Amino acid sequence: MPPRRVIGIDAGGTKLLGGVVDEDLVVHHRVHRTWRGADRAETLDIFVEAVEEARTAAPDVDAVGFGVPALVDRELGVSRWSTHLPLEEVPFRDLMSERLGLPVVIDNDANAALVAEARFGAARDTDHAVLVALGTGIGSGLLLDGRIYRGSRGLGAELGHMVIDMHGPDCQGACPGRGCLEVMASGSAIGREGEAAARRSPESALGRRLAAGREISGGIVTELAHDGDEVARAVLAEIGRRLGYGLVGVVNVFNPELIVIGGGAIAAGELLLEPARAVVAERALPPAREAVRIAPTHFGDESGMLGAALMALDPVVSAS
Repeated sequence: MPPRRVIGIDAGGTKLLGGVVDEDLVVHHRVHRTWRGADRAETLDIFVEAVEEARTAAPDVDAVGFGVPALVDRELGVSRWSTHLPLEEVPFRDLMSERLGLPVVIDNDANAALVAEARFGAARDTDHAVLVALGTGIGSGLLLDGRIYRGSRGLGAELGHMVIDMHGPDCQGACPGRGCLEVMASGSAIGREGEAAARRSPESALGRRLAAGREISGGIVTELAHDGDEVARAVLAEIGRRLGYGLVGVVNVFNPELIVIGGGAIAAGELLLEPARAVVAERALPPAREAVRIAPTHFGDESGMLGAALMALDPVVSAS
């Protein structure tokens, strides 16, 4: 008998990655979508279209798992609120199940990523781990005593909205805060700091790109940094230090064995992680900082998709 197959969907603030995944965690087909400025109906349509495209490649799938960038009441299957997408008070699980004609499981996208990393990835064999996903925003998940922690109503673990600078800029999207880790150290922050650095240093590769009227995004900053542009490397180092200050609080509060860094911005690798580790080594409380490792995700930016698929394969894992 061929292995059972499901669809895993990982949605971020600006893009979606989906895949047909079997019980051996092999991805048979991938789908990609982007959204900018889509209203609620359009956003839900994009979810449906992505699933239907995947089903054309695998009509035998029997469930769908969704990881969404929202505060999710997992037991009711309701998206309560989202910083980046219009998903406030959406009965997502039941709505998607009705439209797709398949069983649906939903959770926060970072929780889904943590499921994959805890079961088969970088956090395997750990009982106390934190996942921080750097993308358009910052998602996060907590593994405490071997179980995913969600808070009293399933809405917890939003470490991206810890304030690390009370006088900092307004946060992104619909967040009412300012100086949150998300606005200071996300993939979007890399792009913003890269553009500011380009204006200050017009002779740099970043500066020349800006002068040519070309976009400065987090991905471009990372690419130029890997190519050796010192201004771009300095941007990543600064964002890494900011991330480190956020992680100091995580280390002091949760005393994890491991902090796993994922999301699209992890493409920066050690250019981002090493400055973060240096801040944690200097600023976190000595007993806790000596116990923690900070490492990239095993599955890269596919952790969320694979975790969503794992939840669809076995909904019990989303409760563990």
